[in-house]
This record gives sequence, structure tokens and C-alpha cells, in this order.
Amino acid sequence: MAPDETGDELVFFVNGKKVVEKDVNPETTLLTYLRRNHHTANACLFPICALHHVAVTTVEGIGNTKSRLHPVQERIAKSHGSQCGFCTPGIVMSMYTLLRNKPEPNMEDIEDAFQGNLCRCTGYRPILEGYRTFAKNSSCCGRATHGTGCCRSKRENSMNGSCCGGKANGPGCCMNEKEDNVTMMSSSLFNSSEFQPLDPTQEPIFPPELMSQKNKQQKQLCFKGERVMWIQPTTLQELVALKSQYPNAKLVVGNTEVGVEIRLKNMLYPVIIAPTWIAEMNAVQHTETGVTFGAACTLSSVEEVLRKAVAELPSYKTEVFKAALEQLRWFAGPQIRNVAALGGNIMTASPISDLNPVLMASGSKLTLVSNEGKRTITMDENFFTGYRKTIVKPEEILLSVEIPYSREGEYFSAFKQAYRREDDIAIVTCGMRVLFQAGTNQVEDVKLSYGGMAPTTVLALKTCQELIGRDWNEKLLQDACRLLAGEMDLSPSAPGGMVDFRRTLTLSFFFKFYLTVLLKLSKHHNGPNNLCEPVPSNYISATELFHKDPIANAQLFQEVPKGQAAEDMVGRPLMHVSADKQACGEAVYCDDIPHYENELYLTLVTSTKAHAKIISIDASEAQSVPGFVCFVSAKDVPGSNITGIANDETVFAEDVVTCVGHIIGAVLADTQEHSRRAAKAVKIKYEELKPIVTIQEAIENQSFFKSIKKIIKGDVKKGFEESDHILEGEMYIGGQEHFYLETHCTVAVPKGEGGEMELFVSTQNLMKTQEFVASALGVPSNRIVVRVKRMGGGFGGKETRNTILTTAVSVAAFKTGRPVRCMLDRDEDMLISGGRHPFLGRYKVGFMKNGKVKSLEVSYYSNGGNSADLSYGVMDRALFHLDNSYNIPNVSSVGTVCKTNLSSNTAFRGFGGPQGMMVAECWMSDIAQKCGLPPEEVRKLNLYNEGDLTHFNQKLEGFTLRRCWDECLSSSSFHARKKLIEEFNKQNRWKKRGMCIIPTKFGISFTIPFLNQAGALVHVYTDGSVLVTHGGTEMGQGLHTKMIQVASRSLGIPTSKIYISETSTNTVPNTSPTAASVSADINGMAVHNACQTILKRLDPIKQSNPKGSWEDWIKTAYQDCVSLSATGFYRIPDLGYDFEKNEGKPFCYFSYGVACSEVEIDCLTGDHKNVRTDIVMDVGTSLNPAIDIGQIEGAFVQGLGLFTMEELRYSPEGNLYTRGPGAYKIPAFGDIPTEFYVSLLRDCPNSKAVYSSKAVGEPPLFLSASVFYAIKDAIYSARKESGLTEPFRLDSPATPERIRNACVDIFTKMCPSAEPGTFKPWSVRV
Repeated sequence: MAPDETGDELVFFVNGKKVVEKDVNPETTLLTYLRRNHHTANACLFPICALHHVAVTTVEGIGNTKSRLHPVQERIAKSHGSQCGFCTPGIVMSMYTLLRNKPEPNMEDIEDAFQGNLCRCTGYRPILEGYRTFAKNSSCCGRATHGTGCCRSKRENSMNGSCCGGKANGPGCCMNEKEDNVTMMSSSLFNSSEFQPLDPTQEPIFPPELMSQKNKQQKQLCFKGERVMWIQPTTLQELVALKSQYPNAKLVVGNTEVGVEIRLKNMLYPVIIAPTWIAEMNAVQHTETGVTFGAACTLSSVEEVLRKAVAELPSYKTEVFKAALEQLRWFAGPQIRNVAALGGNIMTASPISDLNPVLMASGSKLTLVSNEGKRTITMDENFFTGYRKTIVKPEEILLSVEIPYSREGEYFSAFKQAYRREDDIAIVTCGMRVLFQAGTNQVEDVKLSYGGMAPTTVLALKTCQELIGRDWNEKLLQDACRLLAGEMDLSPSAPGGMVDFRRTLTLSFFFKFYLTVLLKLSKHHNGPNNLCEPVPSNYISATELFHKDPIANAQLFQEVPKGQAAEDMVGRPLMHVSADKQACGEAVYCDDIPHYENELYLTLVTSTKAHAKIISIDASEAQSVPGFVCFVSAKDVPGSNITGIANDETVFAEDVVTCVGHIIGAVLADTQEHSRRAAKAVKIKYEELKPIVTIQEAIENQSFFKSIKKIIKGDVKKGFEESDHILEGEMYIGGQEHFYLETHCTVAVPKGEGGEMELFVSTQNLMKTQEFVASALGVPSNRIVVRVKRMGGGFGGKETRNTILTTAVSVAAFKTGRPVRCMLDRDEDMLISGGRHPFLGRYKVGFMKNGKVKSLEVSYYSNGGNSADLSYGVMDRALFHLDNSYNIPNVSSVGTVCKTNLSSNTAFRGFGGPQGMMVAECWMSDIAQKCGLPPEEVRKLNLYNEGDLTHFNQKLEGFTLRRCWDECLSSSSFHARKKLIEEFNKQNRWKKRGMCIIPTKFGISFTIPFLNQAGALVHVYTDGSVLVTHGGTEMGQGLHTKMIQVASRSLGIPTSKIYISETSTNTVPNTSPTAASVSADINGMAVHNACQTILKRLDPIKQSNPKGSWEDWIKTAYQDCVSLSATGFYRIPDLGYDFEKNEGKPFCYFSYGVACSEVEIDCLTGDHKNVRTDIVMDVGTSLNPAIDIGQIEGAFVQGLGLFTMEELRYSPEGNLYTRGPGAYKIPAFGDIPTEFYVSLLRDCPNSKAVYSSKAVGEPPLFLSASVFYAIKDAIYSARKESGLTEPFRLDSPATPERIRNACVDIFTKMCPSAEPGTFKPWSVRV
């Protein structure tokens, strides 16, 4: 039957309130709907039409700051698990869902619940720590209580400096000096006894109206939008009829694939059919031969059924089920598994599907239905006919899938390798099955199915054919690998790249399968006439499935001195001031600002070519999109179209585009959907020019930005002559995407007179935003007000690059005279806004036999992109940090910024420092290998001492690094663990462990001296409440919290009386960007200065009424006409450096830290596990230990991404492939070290900053290099087994691909690389 012309009503509930929508657009997602109605939800793919008779609960529906927080909200806030807060509602709802389904979870349940959540600020540890309090065994890590490896035994004995080591808690031990020891160390950042208990009886009830609907017969629904019709049939009969009427209609259950195609691939499906209500498609049947699942069964329900079967059936019957469960365990996150359907997974026909190889190798049966009737087919090599195509006819529907039982003598395994273990798409995936003739080790049948090796899931037919009838032994293994290497070949230009890695994986997986089966055979056939070869004991670990230990951690900080007033919060672990609002979804971000009357939405139109002339722009087709208002381009800019830090950029490109993503124009329309559609309809013709994409190409073409910096000290030539050895090498460090959770966003509101405009922007840099907008609009800066409440993360990415969006939005608002809003989608943001600079470092180092460095020559090249932006500053900092923490008597260094056709790269936490130091650690590890000495000894030998001069001739004062080093060595039990690692590596051939200890020294100040200034404005109102404004912005780093603590101590009043509302250009002018880690230093001093001015004015009043309260004094001051408002100002004194003369003082002081990390790598797949990390960090006298430890952990995990996971991939033409979380992987909950210990160095006040504190935002990031070099150490052990002992090159990041390829063995040798230059690679290293 055809649906009638009028659309149906959609009925659902949001937080218990009934919603009835008449004209529903099928293209609207739940996210868009809820945000328009001012709710938030983790629902960016869920179609609103699928919500009929569904109850939706959002973070606002479970608790709020006005009445009461839900325990889930309270605990994440109080345990410091919310920094920028943008990801917090999603994490809160994941935990809430778990507790609704399982009120007493264990720790593993909690970790699994977060597989689909990401956070970029916290490093995840505090979130897990806070939510551990809901777990059954919450007080302890759960490892054999108090046994080895238990958190409690650690905490008492070897925790980072918690104990002096004097016979733990014995006489003379620091732990017993509580009474008179001034520097008591504490490890509790929050008090869990204050948490309100979880009471499941208090949860909102399910709407009774929906309960009563449950058993009623549903009627077919139809919703019609402008372009899409959504039909929800209720019977199989209706569905079959609809599919024959609309054979090209898409069937959608969870929309997890189609939603992505519509959003990112510009696909349009005019008819969508939702089979969710059809009983036959949701049924599960246990048959003689297996379990049959309806095609609409969700992956979560499939998982549940299979798990139950594995528990209840004999083990030999469930081999396939166990393999399927292993794949599902790492399949997306629970949010996706809860809605994605088994049938959708098959019919999507993705070549890298996790489940299809399992279904194909097991010979699962598919039942198809159409008007013609039913047919059952086996999922074999004929099922997939081409890329994303199957033999299913257009009018047919996949009804059900039967996953078979295995038989006696049949074995099954599945493997998957991805960039990140959790919630990631596969690089290569496989299902492997073998059946033996009864009682023998002779192969009767074998199926090897691979994903990621062709445009479809494939069977290795030739190999399988050859193995039938053979004995399962070493000879079979060798032949199988040789055959697979031939059959699973890939063109060196294959889409997806990583060709050598993928080919090697097919062999590695087969080897793991071979060993696994051998182990099982020897168990089953054990007896005197065992036919099997035994598995060597050092090979057994290669068969073990990934297993994660429960996390264990501790954080140590110095308690405040005895006698500090209770209301003086400086030095105490005060909760982030917005944490509770963030946990309830009440915190307002830029795009949460309510929509204005007649507001327009803007979508950018950007270049698809890296370098080209613009021939024509045609917006005529866009005009026919409903709601279209106008197209804006360079000719609409009323002021100057020239912009950028170096005046080398444009607001809108005019004649030439110089990168993919270069902004050419923008479309304005009444809604986001309409403006997106219209932007896609704008047609641009280009005449292509040759692009320069990589550092290598820039060097060949001498394409550089003009200023080339050098630092030269001592006599390098003489240094080399005096050296025993000279080593040369190079290292490449890849770039990094900021991946702040809140993308760039601007709302521009023209005020209608005098060219005034108010801008709400997600930016770290109000001054430049104001200046660039004023210039583009041709008005003075005093007409432009920029306001920032908070950002959902920044990390440097919003220091200058937000201006490219803000200027475009402002020009549009000026042209139309109406408010204009734009928040970039993730893919646009990644394409347009640039990231961390990729670096190439070339070095020549001279050193003595004992490892002492004498002389260094180093050149750095960075990929700056298409404009200068901050690239010079980044290179300056790289040169200042080329020594890391090592004293090098003779240095000659040069830094060159390459000009390329990529989006301009920009500031990113560390600002060139990590790249500079990474190259230093590279030559340092080469030296240790060359000298045959332990790396930690060579590093320690070369460390600076107090009073030494750096290579830029700044004297090191208050040099605490050696204290950090010694404390880290002892708290990490470094030497004892090193022995254990050596033992482990002897006993395991295919798993290796490595460990490394790395120091860092980070210079604190902007390297441009005049930026080291800050202002503040403090108002005291007559009720005694205080409003503070300062020049810094809040992006999760807790700056506002620290400023409230500073003001509270300065004024001597409780923090509850002080409030910070926002940062704005009309309260504090000419602000420096919130960057370079100095914001707490300089704004803290400015706030303190303003408070002192007010106190001075209050002095006479206090003297005349010493017993009065703060409120009394303020009332009197007001009545005496004393001003209760003051500005404060601060600049860092005596800064400045001259590159020509190599003299001056670029930094106010240095922050120091040391980290020791241990990893375990899988030599066959390149996977690695972060086993343990110990960090000791000098943050001076901490203003707020909770915030500082949060910054250390967050920076460390972000660095972990930089050095081991995150890889930007570009085509040779300069097109970015990695444009979203699907292709670009940041660390997830499961990637942090299993044991994670952080200790703040005690008794190290810093006289150069407010209340003796130190900067903490950027310095800890480089400590994650300890993980990279631990990986390198583990690879070295693996290479030794293959007889390779020379230093080897490992570029960053150490992805599974790089790790596997570096572990040279028989399998890598069977897959030789193609000669460079003989093919065009799919991706290039920029």
C-alpha cells in the first residue's frame, strides 16, 4: 500500500514530558531537534522519526543545580572529572544508563560503558576514579587485595614520594612524622564519604502512557520532509510490498551507517523504510544447526544471546560464537551497538566490517524475502559482488541470519587490528575456521576470510584449497604463509595505504590462528600418541586474547601548611567552579546561546583543490534551495579582505586558492540544514596549479617562509674533533589535530548603529578576534565587543585560527544586518583550521665513549602550511628546546618553516617544544645504543645542574629536575622492574616489554616579550559580593577557578562571595591570548594587584572598625564614597632575547618533570599496551592540586595521542583523508596507562609567580615521549631476536603500522616493500 499524502503525528517523551510533532522532517536527527529545543543529547545519528512511542532521557532530566544533582552528576564534578565540560553530559548519560541497567556494576562494566565516549581534557583517570565509587569493590583496584600489584600495597610502599622509603611506616619514616613534619603529602583529591548514595527508587519512571501502548497493534507511519519520505511498516507483508514499490529504498534500523553517508558523503535517499517494528526481523531462534537472528536485532542483543549460549552450551559448539563475541567486544561503543542492527552490518557490505569475515568463514546462512517468496543463501565468496555491493536483489530484504554451531574437531578464531583498540574501524580483520578429520590433525576443511585486503570481504580460496588434507604442522604453516603472501597481495597504491602492514597482518593473524589451534589440539589429543608438535613456551603469549587489568592509580600532593585559614582555598583541591553546571548540561557554550529573532545560519564554501586559480563561482543552483538568503564572498567585505597574523591571508579567497579548505565564500539560509544544502550546490571552476604538500617537496622547491632562525653556541667543529663517536640521523614527527570537543563557533549580532557588533566566540584570543573583525568591517575596534563565556577545549587551536570563521560570520552579519551563527562540523573544522606542525629533524651528534655529549648540529624543518600564522614562534620554541634537559657545550642549530599548500598550521599545546625535544631524545637513545650503555645512565650523565647556562645562555636557577629524576626512579621501582622486563622478554618471543625514563624542561613565557602582560577588573557590590574579570579565557584548564582562589586569598574572603562571569573586550582591553601556559601567572598577578588597590582603599575603614565584617566595611566604604572598583595590571619583567647575539632572557623560569613508562607490544600486530606510568612534576607550590594534576594527566594523554596514535593522512594532492573521529583516533578510556601515578614535587616554591606557583598547561605533554621510547626499547628487544642490533629509525607517531614494520621477522620479509618512485602512494607524509 502507498502511504497517504499527509504525514502522521510523531509522539514521544523527553524527560517525562509528552511531545507531539506534526510536520516531521525525516532528515532531522534527535540531536538537531533537542538542541533547537535547548536540550543536549548524544544523538548525532539517531533519526527523529525513529522515536515514535519512545521515551528520551537527557542529562537535564536526571538532575540539576537548582534542586539536586543526580549522584552520577555529583561524582564526576567532585572527583574533578569535568574540565572543559563539553564531553561531560555524554559521559554522565553513559554512566547513568549503566546504573539503570545494573545498579551494582563492577569496574570492568564501568570501563566498557565508556567505549564510545571521548574526552580531550582530563586524561580519563579522574572520571574512572570518581565512578569507581559506584562499583561493588570500589575502595580497591580489585587486584588480589593487598597482594602484589594491589593499589593499596603500592600506595603504602612505593608510591611516588608518598614515603621516604625508610622502612615503610617504621621508625624514622616520614609517614610517622605527621605531627611536626610541615610537608605532609596527601593522596585524596576528593572525599567520597560526602557523596550522596545512589537510590534506584528515586529514578524517573517510564511514561505509563507508553507502557499501555506496548501491546497495542501499531499502525504504519509515514513522515514526509522536503526531500525524504520515512515509512515505518508494522508487518512483514507491508514491508515486502513497500520494498517492491520502492526497490531503491534504504532500510534503516540504527542509522549508524546511512546517517554518516548522508552527513559526510552527501548521499540522498528519497525513501527510507524502518523495519524496527517487524516481529520476524527481531526474533531469535535456536535451531538444530545454530542460532538465527532477525536482521533488525541490535548488536547488543546479539551479544547477549551469544554470551548466554557460550555459558550454557558445550565449549566445542560455540567456537564461532566466541569469535563473534571477541569482534563485538571492540565493535564501536555501547551507544552504537545498542541501535546498530546485524542486518545493517551485513548489507552495508563494508570491506572492513568486523563481523562479515566471521560470518563468511563460518558459512552463516542468510534468509532473503521478497514478493517472489523466500530464499536462503550461504554467505560465501560469491555474496559480495563489488565495493559495497551484494547479490541481494533491490526488491529483496534480508530477513534473518543463522550463525552456526561449531562441531567437534572444528576450531574458529577472529582477529582485528585497528589504530585504537576501543571504538575503531579495522585496518585488517579476519575470521578463520579449520575442521579436522575425527581424531587426527589432518585438515578436512579450512576457511580463511579477510576484511581490509580488497574492495570486499574475501576468502583466500587458493590457500584454503592447498591446505586441505595436510597435517597441521610447521610445514603447513610455512606453505600457508607463502601462499597467503601471494594471494592476499595489494597494489602499492591501494586505497587506505599501509600496504606492507596490511599484507604482513594477514600472515601474522594466520600464525596466531595456527598456534591457537595447535594449543587446542594438544589439549584434546593429549596422551601418549599425541600427533601435534608442542607449542614452544615462549610462543604461548602470542595466542592470548587482549586482556586489560583493572586500573590502579594514585595522586600525591603537598597539603597546605598547618594553620592556614579554613576559608583560604589556595593550595587546596577545590572543584572546578563550573563542574556541577557542566555535569547537568546547564553550562552555556557558544552555540547554546538562544537563537535570535530572524537569525541566519552560515555554512562556508571552501576549496576542493590545494592550489588553483578560481575561474568562476556559480551560486545560482544554491538560490533554489528553500530558505536560501544570500551568498557572501570577497566583494562583500566592507573593509579589508587582507587578514592574518602576518597579513598574508584573506577573509575570502579572491583569485587563487592555496589549500584544500581555503574559504572562498559562505551561504546564508534560515536553518543549518538549508545552508548546508545550499553550500553544497555552489559550483566552482578551477584551473589547477602544482601544489607543494610535504616538507620534502618544500625542501626540493626551496619553498620557505623568509625568516630562518639560528642559535649557535661554542665551537661545534672542535667539539666533533674531540668526540670519540659521531652519529648522524633524522626523525620525522607527524602533526596533530586539536580535536577540542567543541568545534569553532561564532554568533555575530549587529547592533544597528555606528557599525557596532557583538560577537560571541569560542576563542582564546579576544584581542586579535576584535582587531581582525574591525579591519574586515572597516570600523574602529571600539565598535566591536567580543565575549567568551567558556570554550569546550582549545589547546592552542583557538588562539588565532578561530578568526578565519569569525571574520566571515561578521561580514555576513554586516551584509544582511541580521544575527548570524555558525558552528563548524567536525569534518569542516579539521579541514580548515590546521593543527600541530609536522617536523623533520636532522642531526649530527658527537659524544664520548661514556655517552657524554660534546657537540650537536641540528636542523629543523616544519610544515607551516599556506600562511605564516604563528609558525615563526613555534620554530623559535623548538630551537629553545632542542636540548630538552641536557647540557650540550657546542651547538649549531637552524630552524626553517616550509611554505606548503596545506591549511595553515598553528599553535598547539607545547608550541614547538615537544617537537624540538623529541629529536633530542632520538639522538640520546641512539647514543645509548651505540655506547652499549643503559639509556637512563646516559640521560642522567648529560642532565644540567643548578647554575648551568643553556645553549641560549640563560642561567638555570631553582633547578629541581635532578630531584624529580631521583624521586621518579625510586617511586617507579625502576631498577627492580627493569630486571622483570628482561625476564619477561626472555620468556616471550612475540610479546615484548620496554621501559624508559624521560625528563623535560619547559620555558615559561611568551617568546614575544610584550605579550607577557595582563589586566584585571574587580568590582565589589554593596552586598559584599565580588565580580572579577581578567584577560584570560576558560577552556577547561580551571583558570577562572584559580583566579577566584587568588582573589579570595588577596581579599581575605571566602570563594563563595566571588564570581567570574565571562571574558570580554569591553571590560579588559588588549588581552594577550590565553596561551603559553602563563595565564594563571600573569592574570593571577593582575587580579592580586586589583584586589590590593581595593584593600588599600578599605584600610582606614578597617582600622576604625577592626571587628566589623567584610559586608560592614563595604557598606561603610560605599557610604563614604570610596570607589569599590579597581583595575589591575601585571607584566613579567626583564624578558627579551637576541638571536643574533645569542643573549638575553627568553623565559621567566622553567617547569620541570620526569616520567617513567612501561609498555608491552605485540610483535605480530604492532599493538601496544600502556602498562604503567609514574610522573613527578614540579609545579611550584600548587594553587590547586586537583587542577594541576588534571592538567598533568590531560597533557600526558594528549601527548600519548601525538606520539603513538594520532596520524593525519593526506593524499599526494594535499587532500586531508582524516576528517573526523571515524578516521582520526585520539586516545580513549582504554588507552591510558593501567597503572598511573602522579606526584607533585614537594617543597619547591617558585618566587617568580603568583603565590609561589608554576605554570602547568604545556610542560607535562612531552613526558609522554617516555611511552614512545619505551616502545622503541621493546622493538629493540624484538629486533635482537632477529639478529638486528644496530640503531634503527622510528618516526612519530609509533602507530601499530610503524611498530609492526620495525619488528622485522620472517613474516615482514615475506611482504617486501615496493620501490619508492615506482608507484603513486595513496597517502604521503606531510
